[in-house]
Amino acid sequence: MNDRMTPLSFDALMQWALKDPKHIMGVTPIAISEKVSVPPFKLYEESLEMPFGPAAGPHTQLAQNIIAAYVGGARFFELKTVQTLDGEDLPVAKPCILASDEAYNVEWSTELTVPEAQAEYIKAWFALKLLSKVYHLGDPNGFIFNMSVGYDLTGIRSPKIDAFIEGLKDASHTTIWKTCMDWAKNNLACLPSIDLDYIEQISPHVSRSITLSTLHGCPPDEIERIATYLLTSKQVHTFIKCNPTLLGYTYVREKLNEMGYAYMDFDSHHFDHDLQFNEAVPLIRRMQQLAQDLGLTFGVKLTNTFPVKITRNELPGEEMYLSGRALFPLSISLATKLSEAFSGMLPMSFSGGADAFNLMELFKAGLYPITCATTLLKPGGYNRFRQIAKTFIQALETNTLTGTPALPTHCETLRQLTSTMVTDSHYTKPLKPTLPKKFPYASPLLDCTIAPCTKGCPIEQDIPLYTRLVASEKYEEALQVITDKNPLPFMTGTLCNHLCTRSCRRNFYEESLAIREMKLEAAKNGLMSLLTSMGTPPTHLCDHRVAIIGGGPAGLSAAYFLARSGMDVTVFEKEKSLGGVVRYIIPEFRISLKAINSDLCFINQWGISFETGKTVHSTQSLKDAGYHYIVVATGATVPGTLKLNGMTPLPSLEFLRQYKESQGALNLGRHVIVIGGGNTAMDAARAAKRVPGVETVTIVYRRTKAYMPADVEELDAAISEGILFEELLSPKNYKENQLICQRMQLGEADASGRMRPIPLEEVISLAADTIISAIGDQIDQDFFAKNQIPLTDGGMVQYDESSLEVTPNVFIAGDVKQGPATIVKAIADGRLVADTILQREQLTYPSLELNIDMATIAYPTSSCYGILKKAQTGHQEANRCLGCDTTCSCCVDVCPNRANLALEVDGQTQIVHLDALCNACGNCSAFCPYESSPYLTKFTLFNTLKDFESSTNPGCFVVDLASQRLRLRLNGEDSIIDLQTWNKEPKLRALLTMLLKDYTYLIGLGK
Repeated sequence: MNDRMTPLSFDALMQWALKDPKHIMGVTPIAISEKVSVPPFKLYEESLEMPFGPAAGPHTQLAQNIIAAYVGGARFFELKTVQTLDGEDLPVAKPCILASDEAYNVEWSTELTVPEAQAEYIKAWFALKLLSKVYHLGDPNGFIFNMSVGYDLTGIRSPKIDAFIEGLKDASHTTIWKTCMDWAKNNLACLPSIDLDYIEQISPHVSRSITLSTLHGCPPDEIERIATYLLTSKQVHTFIKCNPTLLGYTYVREKLNEMGYAYMDFDSHHFDHDLQFNEAVPLIRRMQQLAQDLGLTFGVKLTNTFPVKITRNELPGEEMYLSGRALFPLSISLATKLSEAFSGMLPMSFSGGADAFNLMELFKAGLYPITCATTLLKPGGYNRFRQIAKTFIQALETNTLTGTPALPTHCETLRQLTSTMVTDSHYTKPLKPTLPKKFPYASPLLDCTIAPCTKGCPIEQDIPLYTRLVASEKYEEALQVITDKNPLPFMTGTLCNHLCTRSCRRNFYEESLAIREMKLEAAKNGLMSLLTSMGTPPTHLCDHRVAIIGGGPAGLSAAYFLARSGMDVTVFEKEKSLGGVVRYIIPEFRISLKAINSDLCFINQWGISFETGKTVHSTQSLKDAGYHYIVVATGATVPGTLKLNGMTPLPSLEFLRQYKESQGALNLGRHVIVIGGGNTAMDAARAAKRVPGVETVTIVYRRTKAYMPADVEELDAAISEGILFEELLSPKNYKENQLICQRMQLGEADASGRMRPIPLEEVISLAADTIISAIGDQIDQDFFAKNQIPLTDGGMVQYDESSLEVTPNVFIAGDVKQGPATIVKAIADGRLVADTILQREQLTYPSLELNIDMATIAYPTSSCYGILKKAQTGHQEANRCLGCDTTCSCCVDVCPNRANLALEVDGQTQIVHLDALCNACGNCSAFCPYESSPYLTKFTLFNTLKDFESSTNPGCFVVDLASQRLRLRLNGEDSIIDLQTWNKEPKLRALLTMLLKDYTYLIGLGK
């Protein structure tokens, strides 16, 4: 395996681009509308159809990257920076990119040699001249290539860089230009709409402009000398990249802290040694005047990346460069500051968190052109350009955009953007970031498509199917799918901690699909019709009866799955009504009694017997009464104890029960303190806040909010309702209406992965008339002891994990198992117990039968793929689903180099990794739903035998294409095979057959 890329020949590049008109380089093409007949934008004396494109970086390093960006709608290409240090002499740590949230990188200029880079850019230029015409994608003269060079004058004046600049100013004398020209002339038959005259008139003037990139610490006079040289000697339009350090250390530190990025570690070093703002302004003025005298354009590029320290092993090394949404507040702040300093008369190109949500606004504010990087590194990849292009096309067609924004830039618009971004969730970091959770096992070699939402759900509901049914407004059918595995759609549709959304790939776009809300949508709109269409409950199929102790979510779920399968089930509930903690503890401002009763209405249809108001003390008494199986689902109802000198806090469950029974008519005094950080603590605090006479409610926690176990929406709800938070405090005693707490600080991580609180000497006092303890409730150990059910040393029930059996034919389910958990985990327990009992009785759970024409279901389409879109209301939210169960291809999307191919083989998507095009950047590792790195684990096509032998990847090297003789590695074993006679692994054989038949141009690159 090699971590250096092998550029494609122009022939291979064009064969690939011409292979599939619908998915060119893996991107769905978008054509600039014929209604936009004249390119409306002007820059560097050139026409520009769209004012955006990829930034100098991984997306402009290889020719196929540039083609992919163009196909998606980009028209301005900031070519990756070149410098004298190049090729194998340039050290780049690998992996070098991490873009799962805000992005980081440790690479800076092209990894190719400078001559190779020049050849790539010329190939890309020529290819776009052909492809734009062949596919009618837009004006062949409607795009611009912009050089990027660095990092000092000596290097830029060197023969190597000088030849690069001159070769792009006029490529006609280069060898690669002749190669491209000859190929086009010899392949006119596969280039419709193109004739010989067109080819001969293709302009060799690839680029007439340069963006200067300087390292942090470059002196002002050096920057001025380079800019002067580029303007006077090279006669090119010149922009210089400005660093965020121009804002000053104090501003940057405070701004990032304010927006949730306090964890980023950096000091004042770069700020002290970089160009200062008061030096930059006169420098820029002098360069503007010089450019004007020469008839050229001079401006600034905002911004360069921002260096931060590597403190959590994010990437190898000691320092990395920040980009993406966290860089946006710095870039837009600097744009505002410079715009004001120059009264709007400074051309400014923009990069730093630009994407579909802000790019149009940036343009309207006078920032132009605009380049993107981080958004393209996420799922959707180059296809994300299509949304931006469509926005501009629509604006141009409807005459709501007049073209290039004339100077001055709109200072007031920039000020508004700067002021509003601090509360915009697209840029701010939440207290508890939600990134898709990886599944703790390796990706399979083939058939790796997976629905992360379903796999992340404890009961593995078919979420993609029911969301599609909701999208089609087939609510009864959607509810059928839901209730096949979940008998409590109203409770889970309201209260579920929705682990499914934690795994949703939409989190990499903007925010997860509102899966819980769609479940509730289906329940509300489909329940009555489902109840009407249900037949009589199944007859009892065996003589053995089941007794369930507890009518909460776990008990009800076990009863449902058993009864639906033909078992005789009775539920014993000590309260007067069913519902358990959900009915008697959780406040009605979180879930209504109507919702609870709707679930009970559904469960009541299945012939289950209920005995309410009856406490069961003995499992033996139930056996004596003829029950063969017993399920204990009594919950965790014993309050956790908090040692506090001077008083005993009110247990949260007791308080919440009193609050619900009295409808809030309690006497708590003026000041209430809740100790704890879970969902119950949030419920208690929000309930207390609603009690008449209460002025302040404060949550006291020994860590910070970020480490509270409460779900993020419950935490946000408490904050929005004015609950106060006292973090890093440990309660010690209570005296004279004052809670005395010891100040804490966070130390190293403990076994839970959270920072361990360490006590300090400082103590503080908080006013408290009532103290509520919400530190974790426990099971009733006495019940189990009396029934000879063994407990662990920690006081928990001992059980068989595969069945939840505790003694012969006695099972547990729900919170009684390991303490307070979630409703969906209680349902999972109920299903596990039911499946165990059914297996012993040789019964099966009935299969789901949908009476529906599947062709009428609204499946996700390309219209939502790569599209940034915030949550919608009602059934329309389902249209944001990306259809991960039908195709994944994350590793294909996020690879800038197109080194991962998604091939349709016998109706299934299979991934092939192209070793020659991969530089081991590692970006695909962050987005694979498995605990895998696709560039290391997927089936790999190797370029050379040396690369094959130096790698451990599963894959092959084509020894001889004509005879289909391969060197193959599978399961760690090497062999030589003749594909025509090889009769193993039929799916892999079909994949290899396709590769050798249809992708010959990608085989043996560089031979």
